[in-house]
Amino acid sequence: MKKINLWRESQKPLTKKKKPEKKLLITLKKRAGRSKTGRITTRHKGGGAKRRYRIIDFGQSRMNMAAKIIAVEYDPNRSAFIALLEYKDGKKRYQVCPHNLKAGDEIVCSNRAEIKLGNRMRLKYIPVGTYIYNVELEPGMGGKLAKGAGTSVKVLTSLASNDSNESEELKYINLAMPSTEVRKVHKNCFASIGQVSFPEHRFIKLKKAGQSRLPGRRPVV
Repeated sequence: MKKINLWRESQKPLTKKKKPEKKLLITLKKRAGRSKTGRITTRHKGGGAKRRYRIIDFGQSRMNMAAKIIAVEYDPNRSAFIALLEYKDGKKRYQVCPHNLKAGDEIVCSNRAEIKLGNRMRLKYIPVGTYIYNVELEPGMGGKLAKGAGTSVKVLTSLASNDSNESEELKYINLAMPSTEVRKVHKNCFASIGQVSFPEHRFIKLKKAGQSRLPGRRPVV
């Protein structure tokens, strides 16, 4: 039986020979688990490979404007892949890339958009049974739920279909978390359609101690 390298297989959707967008990179100082006073507050952190942080747009800073996916890139700061968007006015943004989205596709963020992979819209317009990611907990605060590789949230109920009825019960949508927990989220919160990219991440095993040191994890004794 032929062995399959999951990491190598997962690299296929990435855009080859694409360097990160310079304007969307910042340098973060490593603290090795230490607070501002220099005291260790988180154990077993330190070292790691040098990497610059990619500025990700977890909210909806560009409303009602279609964006084209020009590249799908690897991000060393997170388990999922990221997509580089280019809007019609030439502005570029990074977003968490959903599974099966590829370069050349178009997505949009609007109050009510088409139920299409990658589109972002308010929860009250998303039908029951739809899988979503990058979900807000409070309107306008940006995505907080389901941002890791392969994660998604399922819409269980859509009680907020009638905007004229403002009873307390109909202001919230029931969502099933990956842990099977059911949460109530306000109907005006935004969410993206689909599942986060790179679902194979959970099957990858570290082959040696060096692979654990690269992300900045020190040995646990």
